[in-house]
Amino acid sequence: MSTACAEIGNMFQVITPHGAAFLEGPIRGDYLDMLTFDAGLTNFRQPEKQKFALKEIAELPEGMVYIARVGSTVVGYVTFLLPDRHSRWSKHPRVLELGAIEVSPDWREYKLARKLLELAFSNPLMEEYIVITIEFCWHWDLRNTGLDVWQYQKMLTKLFGSVGMQKELTDDPDILEHIANVLMVRYGKRVPQKDVELFKQMLFMREGVFFPRQ
Repeated sequence: MSTACAEIGNMFQVITPHGAAFLEGPIRGDYLDMLTFDAGLTNFRQPEKQKFALKEIAELPEGMVYIARVGSTVVGYVTFLLPDRHSRWSKHPRVLELGAIEVSPDWREYKLARKLLELAFSNPLMEEYIVITIEFCWHWDLRNTGLDVWQYQKMLTKLFGSVGMQKELTDDPDILEHIANVLMVRYGKRVPQKDVELFKQMLFMREGVFFPRQ
C-alpha cells in the first residue's frame, strides 16, 4: 500500500491506511515512560522488557534510540550504542553499533524500518563514526515473514544498503558461528583515513593481534 511521508523537525510523519505513524529521535529515556510497546515487538524479548532495554540505551552517553509510534504506542525502533566492551570492535575509537532494529508485524508493509534508518542517518553525528551492524540469523523473524535465512539475509542487506552500509568479511568468531550471519559497515564521511584503515585491519585478527588481510 502507498504511504506519504513529511518531515517535521526531527520527526517524520508517515501516513498509512491505518493511521499516522510518527518517526522520531534520538529520544530521551524518560520519554519512553509515557509510551507502550506494541505486542508484536517480540524479536529480542517481551515488549515491556524491550522497553526497559531501550530506555537504558537512550540514557547512555553515546546511546541513541529512534522510534516509530502510532499515538502512544511504539510500533518500531532502531538503536545505536558503543560495541560490547568484550568485542574486538570496542577497541576502535570511532565504532558505533546499530544494536537492534524491529518493526511490529502489523506495520511492516509501510517501510517503517527503512524510514527509521533514513531518519537516524540524517543525523550529522553519524558521519563521525564507522557504524556497524552484526546480524545474527537466530534473531531473524523467519516465522512471521515466511522467508528462509538466505532470503531474510538478502532483505536485510538491501535494507541496510539503503543508508550506505555494505557487507564486510571478517574472522570474528561470533559471525563465523553461522554461515548466514553477516557484518555490515558504513564509513562516516568525516572519519579520518587512519581510523578507516585501523578498522579494516581489525576485520581479521589472530589471537587478539591485528594483522593485514592478504
